[in-house]
Amino acid sequence: MSTRNLARLAGALYLLVAIFGGFAQMGARASVLVAGDSTATANNIRASEALFRFGFVADVINVVAFLGVALLLYAILAPVNRRWAGAFVAFNTVAVAIMGIDLVNHAGALIVATDPTYAATLGAGAADSLAALFLDLHRYGYLVAEIFFGLWLLPLGYVVYRSGYFPRALGAGLIIGSVAYLASFAIDVVSPGFSSSLAVLVAMPAAIAEVSFLLWLLVRGVDVEPSARQAGTSRGAAISAELAS
Repeated sequence: MSTRNLARLAGALYLLVAIFGGFAQMGARASVLVAGDSTATANNIRASEALFRFGFVADVINVVAFLGVALLLYAILAPVNRRWAGAFVAFNTVAVAIMGIDLVNHAGALIVATDPTYAATLGAGAADSLAALFLDLHRYGYLVAEIFFGLWLLPLGYVVYRSGYFPRALGAGLIIGSVAYLASFAIDVVSPGFSSSLAVLVAMPAAIAEVSFLLWLLVRGVDVEPSARQAGTSRGAAISAELAS
């Protein structure tokens, strides 16, 4: 497979991450959560059981696709700087592991809310509270993963910036996105009094950078010619200098 096709495949997987990850987080979990009301939250899970189950499947696709993006980008960008490329794969892998483990909390909320055994054993109120707790735990697990969402964009942005395969603005945007994710995490966790909408607003540069990057991968792929020409010119200059000496 050519480098350009690898890039387009990476863009397609990144698009799956955006679609399925966005659906799982906003369409499934956020749609059932009622802040401060565990009974209403559990009732929403029961009323939207099929949606909530599909949210679980969507997040599995999201996790697998996200890892695939990192591996394909490593294949493309490792020749530019293997150490920095290895760094973004490492951060991505940690984020994927956290999201995968965090899916247990999604499943826990679903099981406790929909299995009548728990209500019969614990009492309806206690079972509903436990289901809401699992959703809260999932939210904090995702916040921990957000640290690594930010950290993976930093070396990725650096390698993209230095590669010559992409416009440098894309690399700079990814680096800014890294800072935005980390700032959003700080607002959400360190300053819980702030509105969650502020954290979302702060994270917007990261979303814009990632969407711009995935669209470039899908539409344009990579431009390896400038780098190839530059390498050829450097080799020619080196040979000429050697002959002259």
